Amino acid sequence: MERTLFTPDHDAFRASFRTFVEKEIAPYHAQWEVDGIVSRDMWLEAGKQGFLGFMMPEEYGGGGVDDFRFNAIVEEELARAGASGVGFALHNDLVSGYLLSYATDEQKARWLPGFCSGETITAIAMTEPGTGSDLQSIATTAVDQGDHYLVNGQKTFISNGILSDLVIVAVKTNPDAGAMGVSLLVLERGMEGFERGRNLDKLGLKAQDTAELFFTDVRVPKENLLGEEGKGFIYLMEKLPQERLTISVTAAAACRHVIDMTLEYVKERTAFGRPIGSFQNSRFTLAELETEQQIAQVYVDRSIMELNAGRLSVADAAMGKWWTTELQKKTVDKCLQLFGGYGFMSEYPISKAYADTRIQTIYGGTTEIMKEIIGRSMGI
Repeated sequence: MERTLFTPDHDAFRASFRTFVEKEIAPYHAQWEVDGIVSRDMWLEAGKQGFLGFMMPEEYGGGGVDDFRFNAIVEEELARAGASGVGFALHNDLVSGYLLSYATDEQKARWLPGFCSGETITAIAMTEPGTGSDLQSIATTAVDQGDHYLVNGQKTFISNGILSDLVIVAVKTNPDAGAMGVSLLVLERGMEGFERGRNLDKLGLKAQDTAELFFTDVRVPKENLLGEEGKGFIYLMEKLPQERLTISVTAAAACRHVIDMTLEYVKERTAFGRPIGSFQNSRFTLAELETEQQIAQVYVDRSIMELNAGRLSVADAAMGKWWTTELQKKTVDKCLQLFGGYGFMSEYPISKAYADTRIQTIYGGTTEIMKEIIGRSMGI
């Protein structure tokens, strides 16, 4: 089914970004998987070519076009290339929303030029060793010291954790106020007492740096408070639909990539004197996956336009997130089976796709949390 949400401007952007991926990412990604981190030079080149901060105002070096279809194209092209280590989604899709919506003009002048150029790589730190989905129970504290906050605590599983220069950190400014005691502070590389732990070894997403962050008496100036004190939990809830849509976009695109990869394989691989794709089991499996991917894509595309219009609800985003990520798991598993023993070999891209997929139903809110959100929206 033909997709209708993109204009010629989007098609031109896709062609340009695909060329960037082919030249600046694809030849190096395998080595980045070994290194556990991507090149900072790649970020700078992406900034130079306008692929970072295109939603930011032109006065700060951005493109001045806040249209999530461009974000979706970036995610789709990275998925098409299997470039799972490149943390542009976190930077462009998640952090950008917080800075656009809640940063003051002074903060934007300080942070956005580097955001757009790739000199300032960003991250957001919510999860703690003892707190995942229950954000109102975070233990990291920020004590008011007059002209600054004193931050103490720990975060874990932070994507872009090693490379990041600017991190939005969820903290408790009032430990007795529950959700209303959560605030967002922006911590910057070089602040005394702000330390990074090891680059965590993961099942998949090997090229994406994921780290623990430690805060010991970090003096954070009041000028680095993002939005209003005590409204951090509200801000996080407001931005979660966009985060979950990003994951849905990636999931649908990953399904597309894996199906295409498998189609090519089953047409070439033979067994009993004929291509394995000609067997009924292969045809039926791929027919089922193709149907489900196209149906999922329609929902994702509609969600993109709903987000652009300011209408994407928490429940609608949750529906898309759990359905597409569970479909991604199913698709990769069934396609790997069609590869047989070769699918189990690390040198085959389907093997990497299998490992990269597993996190999708966990981060951004687990499948179980998504169903809880949907159920509550139904009044049950």
